[in-house]
Amino acid sequence: MVDQINGFVRKFPTWPVYIVCSLPVPWLLYLAQTGGLGVEPIKALEHELGQIALQLLIAGLAITPLRRYAGLNLLKFRRCLGLLAFLYVSLHLLVWLALDIGILSQIWADIIKRPYITVGMAGFLCLVPLAVTSNAYSVRKLGPKWRTLHKLTYLAVILGGVHFVWLVKGFQFEPLLYMAVILGLLALRLPKRRKRQPI
Repeated sequence: MVDQINGFVRKFPTWPVYIVCSLPVPWLLYLAQTGGLGVEPIKALEHELGQIALQLLIAGLAITPLRRYAGLNLLKFRRCLGLLAFLYVSLHLLVWLALDIGILSQIWADIIKRPYITVGMAGFLCLVPLAVTSNAYSVRKLGPKWRTLHKLTYLAVILGGVHFVWLVKGFQFEPLLYMAVILGLLALRLPKRRKRQPI
C-alpha cells in the first residue's frame, strides 16, 4: 500500500499543491469584505492567515517522521509547503502592518512591548532566508551549508507555536494542541539511540 502511494506521489506534480493551498487567500479576502469573518474582520483575517501558515509549517515538519516511521515519501512537497507557509506568514504580517496597526511608530512599539509579537516577528525573520534559498541554485551554491541553514525551520515553527500560545487570552486548548504536535514531531526527528551491545 505504501509503495503504491509513493509511486503515485513520484508522478504527481507539485503545482496543484500550490494552487489548492493558495485558494483560501481570495476566499478569506472575500469573507472579510462581505462580513463573513464576524464583527472584527481584520483580526479574524490575521488569525486565519497565521493559523494556515502554522499548519503548513507543521505539515512540512511531519514529512521526515512520516518517511522514517511509515515509509511514506513526501519529500518532493516539502519545498512547496515551506514556500506556501512563508506566503501565509507574509500575508499575516501584511494584514497586521497595513490594516490592523497602520502607524509606523506604533508598529515598533508593539514589537518591543508585546512578547507574542516579538516572538512572531522573530519566527518570520527565520523564514526569510529559507524562502530566499528555496531553489536549486541555492542548494548547489551553498552545498552542505544549505542543510544547516534550513534547520532554522525548527526554530521558526517553535516560535510560531509560542506566538500562537501567547496570542490567545486565557487558557485555550487549540494553541496548546498545536504546540504539543510541534514538539512531538521535533522529538520524532531526533536520532534513535543505539542499544548497548552486551559485553
